[in-house]
Amino acid sequence: MAEFDLLVIGGGSGGVACARRAAGYGARAAVIENDRLGGTCVHRGCIPKKLLVYASHFSHDFEDAAGYGWSVGERAFDWPAMVEAKSAELDRLEGIYERLLRNAGATHIPGTGRLLDAHTVAVGDETHRAETIVIATGGRPTMPDIPGIELAISSDETFDLPALPERMVIVGGGYIACEFACIMQGLGSTVTQLYRRDLPLRGFDHDLRDVLCEEMRKGGVDLRLNTNAVSLSSDGSATAVATTTGETIEADQVLFATGRKPNVAGLGLETAGVEPAAGGAIPVDGSSHTGVANIYAIGDVTDRINLTPVAIHEGRCIAETLYNDNPQKPDHRDVATAVFTTPELGTVGLSEEEAREAFPAVDIYKTRFRPLKHTLTSREETIFMKLVVDRASDRVVGCHMVGYGAGEAVQLLGIAVKAGATKAQFDATMAVHPTAAEEFVTMYEPVPEPADPAAAEAAQA
Repeated sequence: MAEFDLLVIGGGSGGVACARRAAGYGARAAVIENDRLGGTCVHRGCIPKKLLVYASHFSHDFEDAAGYGWSVGERAFDWPAMVEAKSAELDRLEGIYERLLRNAGATHIPGTGRLLDAHTVAVGDETHRAETIVIATGGRPTMPDIPGIELAISSDETFDLPALPERMVIVGGGYIACEFACIMQGLGSTVTQLYRRDLPLRGFDHDLRDVLCEEMRKGGVDLRLNTNAVSLSSDGSATAVATTTGETIEADQVLFATGRKPNVAGLGLETAGVEPAAGGAIPVDGSSHTGVANIYAIGDVTDRINLTPVAIHEGRCIAETLYNDNPQKPDHRDVATAVFTTPELGTVGLSEEEAREAFPAVDIYKTRFRPLKHTLTSREETIFMKLVVDRASDRVVGCHMVGYGAGEAVQLLGIAVKAGATKAQFDATMAVHPTAAEEFVTMYEPVPEPADPAAAEAAQA
């Protein structure tokens, strides 16, 4: 039986960060991983997705080049070549994760970890004991229980398809579904996206959702709202998707991106006294601590904010607290994030809807315009920006953008929101011209207050 100070079950970004930092402070730390080091982000999420996003943009760039005098000859996209290049890069990154762990003095234990009690973890025929255990097993895609679902794939399989599908149906309206719809359309597939609600990206600012929906449609995605898949069937050459509207859509590939759930099956949580919530998530307090004295949980398995940087931050806070005499708690307020659709979406802070619930009065500033780049192209893509301000304090509590570079812009805007910058400070910041981002510091007039539906109704009566 091997003895450790810290055992981390799960070798994704959060788990590796926790073990590395703990080992750097002298702890005997180990990571148990039954797949590839790097987890979802490196192998089935952020990194390969962003590489495909880059690939998909070239089709637009070739078209736009003509407006600037470039004559681009015959072109073709080689999906197998892209998959091969992507896989080589992921192999390289996995090697880096392995070296980082080793160089920090942490141990990598390949295999599936199963809790035997609050201090003991079985991996195959071996057992390992630790003073502290961190569960960082992430999440996995869920698939609906409908007839023919075995004919569909999840996002995990999309990165390694043997060929680019000519026709693709994507079911779902979250960021994964929207990103893949734009990616596959940009690479050359004919994409139909089905979503059962009235707008995609539930939980985001309403204006962002509305603008993105319009822009995705302009970009070629056949986005069908208030429509869901009810069954799938195949004649051997194509998959038929029957929908709630009574229509049948034929596709060469069907992707369901309809949610993810915490990856806790077979972990043995109950034997260690950890009680998961109804959906499988592990409940934790503000320090990522479960109800068991020595067991913590971080990342997607807790279903708090399911983003890689958040998991890394949570893991590092545990290492700082336990092994560096530097107590820290993760701060989940004002976390900036991006959705890598075409165009991109970036957001930090409160949506307008959330702000109106939180403050007695808010001021809204927004603008929409055609970017300078497209004044010489035939593309009708626009940029949308929005600031949400608490009127009483003048503090900017939300920044939102749809457009090229939104992810990069919102990373920096996140600093301002986190620091509590006011609208007056935004206004006092000199613009960088000509850029799109300058609009964030030149929106001087708030939009008119929306009419009060109840007051309007009373006036009419």
